[in-house]
Amino acid sequence: MSRWLGIDDTISGVWIGGIIISSSLWFINWLSAKKPKWKVDDYQLAIVLAFYILVLGPLYYYDIIGHPFNTIFGVDKLIFGTALGSLGFLGGGWIDKQVRKAKGKQLFNYQKVVFPVGTLTLLSLGLYYFLPYLAAISF
Repeated sequence: MSRWLGIDDTISGVWIGGIIISSSLWFINWLSAKKPKWKVDDYQLAIVLAFYILVLGPLYYYDIIGHPFNTIFGVDKLIFGTALGSLGFLGGGWIDKQVRKAKGKQLFNYQKVVFPVGTLTLLSLGLYYFLPYLAAISF
């Protein structure tokens, strides 16, 4: 649908990466609340990897990922965007924690949501405006 609307796969990937990280962290918190006897902390990496496989696996299977002309810097645009979105979402969460630590409290309501979503929005806007220049220097 996003391709039909003319949205580049890199920008779609940013939001896919953010949703994967958000969903996996939500699932980890839910599991640790439901099953406190389990040591969920030992399985965090496996849970996050499972979420990536569950989302990106079908995209690869149906040849949405892997087209040789849909790359940026030699990497598939969806994979590149997913990595950027994942790092951006984690960065937004880290910024939120640093602000809370520095101020001793949150600055405004829903700050924990606004910072990660804001970083994804800024990444999307940056890619929207600078992607033509990045694609020109792509390998």
